[in-house]
Amino acid sequence: MNPLLADIEAFIETHGMSLTRFGREALNDIHLVVQLRAGRELRSATERKVRTYMATYREAA
Repeated sequence: MNPLLADIEAFIETHGMSLTRFGREALNDIHLVVQLRAGRELRSATERKVRTYMATYREAA
């Protein structure tokens, strides 16, 4: 499994987040996770955006 996808899957599970919500909030792309599961590869700059989103995520109060 793609290391980024594995990290996303763990993040989604940890935070109880839907696939579409993650994609929308991380990149404004509701198909992101499904497409990554199907083999989509991201540019390094896009991967950095996703990783930054996960690293700085704070649940709404």
